[in-house]
Amino acid sequence: MSFDYINALLKKPTTRTPIWVMRQAGRYLPEYRATRKKAGDFMSLCKNPQLACEVTLQPIDRFDLDAAILFSDILTIPDAMGLGLYFSEGEGPKFKNPIQNLQTIEQLPTDLNNDLTYVFDGVSTIKKALNNRVPLIGFSGSPWTLATYMIEGGSSKTFANTKKMLFNEPKALHLLLDKLTHSVIAYLNQQILSGADSVMIFDTWGGVLSKQNYLDFSLDTMAKIVKGVKAKHPNIPITCLAKTVANTSLILPIRSVMVLASTGQWSWVMCKTKLAIGLPFR
Repeated sequence: MSFDYINALLKKPTTRTPIWVMRQAGRYLPEYRATRKKAGDFMSLCKNPQLACEVTLQPIDRFDLDAAILFSDILTIPDAMGLGLYFSEGEGPKFKNPIQNLQTIEQLPTDLNNDLTYVFDGVSTIKKALNNRVPLIGFSGSPWTLATYMIEGGSSKTFANTKKMLFNEPKALHLLLDKLTHSVIAYLNQQILSGADSVMIFDTWGGVLSKQNYLDFSLDTMAKIVKGVKAKHPNIPITCLAKTVANTSLILPIRSVMVLASTGQWSWVMCKTKLAIGLPFR
């Protein structure tokens, strides 16, 4: 089966420019809101393979999109590590047991797939239901992005605790990133075995880092993930959604590791972006 989305990632000819939409399954759809109400809460929806399948397919049934993306959350890995993920209305994700010091990092488990079977069951259920209509994208958060949530205890505007660890305890932060890298590799490999046609790494908060710190604390871990996934699945495309990375000088380093997904990032002036990757701007 030939898909425009997969062909584009593999630099093969396509019949059109393929698109998927960030949060294409979400609150703007009345059918999603109905399913969410049926589930009770967000994580109950994520952890129910049948309902996760239902909401994943809702935008595919409604719009002419080129890919389905697994309905889940990037924080499933920290939750499986025992941090106690929960969602407060209007406040976003929070953790009952945030990372506080090196000792808590050392105690974190890394072999998590047995606690994430609901994700893999969701992937296989969605893949079967799609019946080759469009490809299925699996995903994970980047180790850096996951670490920020784990250290801050949830969302943050300043990332003060994470930056404090970066500058004062870099070895502790690297240990946390190493553990997350190990878990993400296994997580994405199992998603592929369950039916994902491509996987994406959401580097949501890479943009809060300086260029050098981005290379050392974010891109380095993603390069290890790509190597670990490609070792088992060499033909599966891997993309990065660098949502907050505004420095166009990082485009080529990211592209040297994997495909950089275009997100219409407002901070990337398109002419500069094209010039950064050696394309003429017209």
